[in-house]
Amino acid sequence: MDAYAEAKARARRHGGTRRRFAISLLATGLLLPCIASAQGPAQCPPAARMDDVKDTYGATVVTDPYRWLEDQNSPETRAWIGAEQRCTEAALSGLPGRAALSNRLAALLHTDTFQLPLERGGRYFFMKRKAGEDLSKLYMRRKVDGADELLVDPLPWSPDHSASVTLEEVSHDGRFVFFGRREGGQDEVTVHVLDVDAKKELPDVLPSANYFSMEFLPDNKNLYYTKATAEGPRAFHHVMGTDAAADKIVFGEKLGKGMILAVQSSEDGRYLAYLVVYGTGSEQTEIYLQDLKSQGGPVAVVTGVKSVFFSRFGGDRLYVLTNWNAPQWRIYGANLEAPQREHWTEVIPETKAHIEDFRTAGGKLVVQYTRDASSDLKIFDGAGGGGKDVTLPAIGSVAGISGRWGSPECFFGFETFSVPDTILKCDTSTGATSVWAQTKAPVDASQFEVEQVWYASKDKTQVPMFLFHRKGLKRDGANPVLLTGYGGFDVSETPNYSAFYVTWAEHGGIVAKANLRGGGEFGEEWHRAGMLGKKQNVFDDFEAAAEYLISNKYTNPEKLAISGNSNGGLLVGAAMTQRPELFRAVVCGYPLLDMLRYQKFLDGPYWVPEYGSSDNAEQFSYLRAYSPYQNVKKGTKYPATLFVTGDGDTRVAPLHARKMAAELQAENGSDHPILLLYDTKSGHSGGRPVNKIIEENTDILSFLFWQLGVSPAE
Repeated sequence: MDAYAEAKARARRHGGTRRRFAISLLATGLLLPCIASAQGPAQCPPAARMDDVKDTYGATVVTDPYRWLEDQNSPETRAWIGAEQRCTEAALSGLPGRAALSNRLAALLHTDTFQLPLERGGRYFFMKRKAGEDLSKLYMRRKVDGADELLVDPLPWSPDHSASVTLEEVSHDGRFVFFGRREGGQDEVTVHVLDVDAKKELPDVLPSANYFSMEFLPDNKNLYYTKATAEGPRAFHHVMGTDAAADKIVFGEKLGKGMILAVQSSEDGRYLAYLVVYGTGSEQTEIYLQDLKSQGGPVAVVTGVKSVFFSRFGGDRLYVLTNWNAPQWRIYGANLEAPQREHWTEVIPETKAHIEDFRTAGGKLVVQYTRDASSDLKIFDGAGGGGKDVTLPAIGSVAGISGRWGSPECFFGFETFSVPDTILKCDTSTGATSVWAQTKAPVDASQFEVEQVWYASKDKTQVPMFLFHRKGLKRDGANPVLLTGYGGFDVSETPNYSAFYVTWAEHGGIVAKANLRGGGEFGEEWHRAGMLGKKQNVFDDFEAAAEYLISNKYTNPEKLAISGNSNGGLLVGAAMTQRPELFRAVVCGYPLLDMLRYQKFLDGPYWVPEYGSSDNAEQFSYLRAYSPYQNVKKGTKYPATLFVTGDGDTRVAPLHARKMAAELQAENGSDHPILLLYDTKSGHSGGRPVNKIIEENTDILSFLFWQLGVSPAE
């Protein structure tokens, strides 16, 4: 796996039987129906017990009345979750137009979809989901335009298709493929090895874990991998044919929780590079290099510098992407015989455009830039010269790059709001591209247009925002708008395709994507302006986007909804508690909401460098000031809210959504519904069957149409 891509991904990345109730009970949005049971009508939403739990932070005492909902497996919590889900199903299942929405989403999603291929030994390995199938399968082509050969089919693994396959690593000669089995939406996978020629699994199995990276050496005997352990991340060495339980730790014994470790190998298998990531890599990384031929230990390439460094091998050099003294990032080259920072030479200098990513392919450097929140792609030679622009199909997003130094081609994904994923093959010597695979969804891109507007935030900072909608839009202040953003972890929000967005726009809605501070769109200074004690800037940017949309007559508060997942869930949680009057509806997915305790659960320790921790007195002060769960005020009229989460989320603890839903339901002063959509298997990491995606998106669209008064097409 790609260590750099994994570190960046770390920064980011329903259903059931429906009960039908009379639409007339729901249409006003004022009341939720009672749910009949053998014991009689049940309260909907269910009452949640309030405890007198208090925490003391210095001189400040903070109450936590729903602490008991943190225990996901207690009978009381499970009963409450079940009651909440039945309540949500009752509220949403009878809404008009659900069948039409579901059918349209199915038409958009039931298409052939591909992931970037990995070329090894002249063979091409990739994930593909066929139009009529629920899950992606693992395939191989023996030549670039050859026939697809099925290698791993996860559909028989579970009756409900909750188990999925991942592509982890491929041997240099293309004979062996390492694949993962993932249950639900978990980050953890169990790794198996397939002999492609024999069509037979080997006895080598790596147990279920959160694997960060995996490198199989050209000798087809030695595997190096990194994973999370109870003590912290560790690098292991596995010899094929031996018991994985006996694998030795080879690096990282002293690394603690809250750190990530990845390993990369040179194409000839002589060198290993270890990437040590502090948290999610927003503050600091370190690189160590090991020469396996000399049998010496790892030597430091760069350590102890409060900057971020990501490395890739290219021939006899190590290339390093860094923001060290370069807020827009630059790339250095290092000789493998003397890799220390004092010997580096600059290869790709910093420019006004932010370097987002790069690959070493075809003896070249393929560099992805973000310029004004959309992608550019350039190809340079190994010394940084001869830069060629790669022509992209439109203003949009480069969605991943794959390639290797010894092959003359690379592949990259491209998408934009109205154009689904396309995988392009690129000749690294000329920059010429051709379509390798394309998602052919029934979308007429000519019906839509994209605007990019700029607006002033609270402190007068200019912030860009994309607006995606049908052509001929009237700015009469009455358009339904879905405002979304992220604003964190150096993640750039560029134009992306979504069946959800297309369906929204087809119904006359505007998708507004704001490029908030905290992201990477304009380099490290933009990122740092929205992290730690400056996180409030992100919320100010988002709220200013809402004000811009209203003042410029795109919409009004009764037609304005906001949506965000993960760190974006924190964003909309903060926005709704700070400015509830601005919004009519909120969709808050897989969110962080209790910012005083987030670091105690699941992947929370990784995010401390980005957010800070309440264990630090200074950081507690600003976390307490914006933490959504601690800022719900009794009697405030909050927007209609749909929380979305599930047991399968092993990244952001579902307890955030549970506690916040209970609190809002108890304290809300408006008659707008507060609902919790809770799936017992789905989670954060993908791999979900298409039927679940369709069900969840149908629920969310139905909720938004209900609350914003949008008439779905029947």
